[in-house]
Amino acid sequence: MQPPPSASYLARRPHQPVFRPVRGLRYHLRCWGDASQAGPDRPPLVLLHGWMDVSASFQFMVDALQQPRYVLAPDWRGFGLTERPGTDTYWFPDYLADLEALLDALLPGQPVDLLGHSMGGNVAMLYAGIRPQRVRRLINLEGFGLPDTTADDAPRRYARWLDELKSPAELRGYDSPAAVAERLRRNNPLLRADFAEWLAPHWAQPDEAGQWQILGDPAHKRANPVLYRKEEALACWRRIAAPVLWVEGDRTDVARFWGDRYPRSDFEARLAQVPRLQRQVLSPAGHMLHHDQPEALAARIEVFLNAP
Repeated sequence: MQPPPSASYLARRPHQPVFRPVRGLRYHLRCWGDASQAGPDRPPLVLLHGWMDVSASFQFMVDALQQPRYVLAPDWRGFGLTERPGTDTYWFPDYLADLEALLDALLPGQPVDLLGHSMGGNVAMLYAGIRPQRVRRLINLEGFGLPDTTADDAPRRYARWLDELKSPAELRGYDSPAAVAERLRRNNPLLRADFAEWLAPHWAQPDEAGQWQILGDPAHKRANPVLYRKEEALACWRRIAAPVLWVEGDRTDVARFWGDRYPRSDFEARLAQVPRLQRQVLSPAGHMLHHDQPEALAARIEVFLNAP
């Protein structure tokens, strides 16, 4: 089911929905423009959304792009209109495999410009190091990675995972799209009211009882028993051949996410290992910087992508 249009915000660049079979799932993508707008100096731009988000999240940024460009944005497995795999746990390597399968099916043999936000930024960074020949330019919107772990963390993590499997994973429902929009604005006070109203019916849909349910599998909320190993991630980051643009909001505080388990100094040391890195800070903007400053972000993206 496609969400109804919003009276508050009118998308300037309507998307075309595309559904493709990907590794046993029915995947949904939003496509803006068409393949005729792509070329060696302007390859397709692939957008990867973050955790508990959807591809529609990029609409405001895409609307702000000044040049015609072929843009594709998938809903990750278990998010948006992409099918849920029916699993009780999501494995991070599946995102890498899904991305490669999508690129092979839709853009075979073509390098792409790759942009990822948050979790999508983490996927993009890993993929660009694993398959450096597939990525011409890379843009990371606050994909910080995760706190490092050690083998000693494994017993506690496995125990937490097993404990959480004993109870059904659930997300709360909402009475109306307006309630969903209110939730979005509570999460991000910088989000414009018209943006929130437009996003709400793309971010949630009504169930048979009329309750609006977030388009995200509740199983995403469970603890993952697979440990994040910083050195493995950095081994991939160091192999990135593409120029990289890192963009963050001036109001983002990593301590809010991880406390003292992942100090900013640790992240800066990691980012310093990325070859050919450029940096930008948007203001005022928080973690959802593509909502907070879509015009400023789009302008910086185009300068980066169009540079010789």
